[in-house]
Amino acid sequence: MMRAAEGLRPRRGVSEIEGGWRLAIPAGGGGGPRELAAAYRLAELEDYLHLPRRRFPHRPPLRLSLRARASAGDLPGTWGFGWWNDPFSLSLGLGGGVRRIPALPNAAWFFFASKHNYLSFQDHLPASGALAAAFRTAPLPGWALAPAALSMPLLALRPLARLARRLAARLIKEDAAALAHDPTEWHAYEIEWRENAVSFRLDGRPVLETAVSPHPPLGLVLWLDNQYAAWRPDGSLGYGFLANDPAWIEIRALALEPLPA
Repeated sequence: MMRAAEGLRPRRGVSEIEGGWRLAIPAGGGGGPRELAAAYRLAELEDYLHLPRRRFPHRPPLRLSLRARASAGDLPGTWGFGWWNDPFSLSLGLGGGVRRIPALPNAAWFFFASKHNYLSFQDHLPASGALAAAFRTAPLPGWALAPAALSMPLLALRPLARLARRLAARLIKEDAAALAHDPTEWHAYEIEWRENAVSFRLDGRPVLETAVSPHPPLGLVLWLDNQYAAWRPDGSLGYGFLANDPAWIEIRALALEPLPA
């Protein structure tokens, strides 16, 4: 039975519109990681921040559908909607969130990333722009990731960063397809998530069918921010916050529907 998404919580920059929400961030300057408090701008709806990962609310088989449009075709930073496991959370309980250590990614979403981003571990897949994308990683205990966390400063050395990226590409299964459409117009987006496959549709047209199905449970997220991250094939790293004009996305007719097993 089709139902509106339940349990969504606006974190900031969210206002209601007819049949949905507007997520908006104000204009502002950019900066590096040290300018987080002053430079990071985020609008977000989510249903997982207050939960430990093992209690995230969504499992397959499940369909997400919605209509969306954006204020510009190439917004600085990222925006999108779908399911993920919040793998890079460093909030440690701040802002009402649960303390969580970083994890490897599991996600299925429509993802829009400006050209400053490079968000693929596979050289043959698109790494920025408008994407339908899925990631799957087998769950690992926190202690297994501790050596990687402790070695993060060594990624400043490009040869080591290239080696680490190749290792990540082996651990993380990934698939993605670039989208050719105008995101400033209203479009219908749909994701069907099953245990062994994920299907993406844009305006009813299939854009990606993949066997890369993320490991559950996952949380539902809809967001807009001015953040960028890049880990390029040559080993160069980039992370920070981009200057932006006022920006928004609008979401309508959001619904979740359990699918037959």
